[in-house]
Amino acid sequence: MATLFETTKIKNMSLANRFVRSATWEGMAETNGSCPPELIDLMVGLAEGGVGLIITSHCYVGREGQASLGQLGIYSVKIVSGLSAMAAAVHKAGGKIAVQLAHAGCHADPSLTGQMPLGPSSTKGEGMPSCRAMTGDDFQMVAESFGRAAARAQSAGFDGVQIHAAHGFLLSEFLSPFYNRRTDQYGGSLENRARLLLEVVHNVRDRVGDRFPVMVKMNSEDFVPGGLGVEEMLEVASMLEKAGIDAVELSGGTRYSGDLIPSRLGRLDTEKMEVYYSEAAKKFKKRVRVPLMLVGGIRSYTVAERIVREGIADYVSLSRPLIREPDLVNRWKSGDTSRAKCLSDNLCFGPARAGEGLYCVVEKGLDQE
Repeated sequence: MATLFETTKIKNMSLANRFVRSATWEGMAETNGSCPPELIDLMVGLAEGGVGLIITSHCYVGREGQASLGQLGIYSVKIVSGLSAMAAAVHKAGGKIAVQLAHAGCHADPSLTGQMPLGPSSTKGEGMPSCRAMTGDDFQMVAESFGRAAARAQSAGFDGVQIHAAHGFLLSEFLSPFYNRRTDQYGGSLENRARLLLEVVHNVRDRVGDRFPVMVKMNSEDFVPGGLGVEEMLEVASMLEKAGIDAVELSGGTRYSGDLIPSRLGRLDTEKMEVYYSEAAKKFKKRVRVPLMLVGGIRSYTVAERIVREGIADYVSLSRPLIREPDLVNRWKSGDTSRAKCLSDNLCFGPARAGEGLYCVVEKGLDQE
């Protein structure tokens, strides 16, 4: 029977347990996207806290794909030294770490990039950020940007990469009819809408070889009118399996999903309120053999244990709980299996947006009392 604290492998990456730190934006990177010592310290804290696999926050693979100030970048070899130091420090602390590769698509910030955002379709004047539809060489440029970024991550000493195809970022936008209104080979049918993601996957694999773990994060569903749904997600996951992906992390929602955004507000006071995407995960496991990481609303040790024991997912991904308690995994392992202290209030994003770094406002307030 699968257990939370058994050793597992994803490709050639050996993990001490089944807990994953899901990619979480910290807002701590330098202006050019390079990694500062403070962010390395945060990653080391997670490794020392017992997390089996740490996934970095979203790293933009091209300058035109930057989403926000303080976001990590991996677009140039010139800024990789800080990331190399991060990987080395996490390894010294006994942890494993993968880079999340991302492109913000139509949600890139032109005030930071100096460019018009790219997306599947023009969204000017539709209640969305202005965006130009990708054409011609744009597709090859994007695929190669992901591939080169993956090669940089590998050379920097990371244990794997995760391709960000969730939450309304570029690859998610192509998958979703909510964003993608194209009628060419990149739009219309699901096969066409998944084309760019698969081109990215193949480019990444060609650059890093067969033994380096390549993972994908994707939405279970978009929770927007006409968006990607569970059945289409399952079909895309099957395509990814055939393409040789080593693990999939399921999340859900976009910034237009109302109360069903990825970082949902509201306390999860009972176990029945936890695990936002459990039904989608169960369907995934029945159809796809690729290892599954599941994030979203997991706060109880008993729930995490059930997810693995019952085969709902292979790995338990945590985001906000580890902001308040970076040592949560060690606490649970020690026998203190009380619920995570996270209140799901999203107050932690305030300091990050203000350039103060990521921390739990509630916990800091308690520490200062």
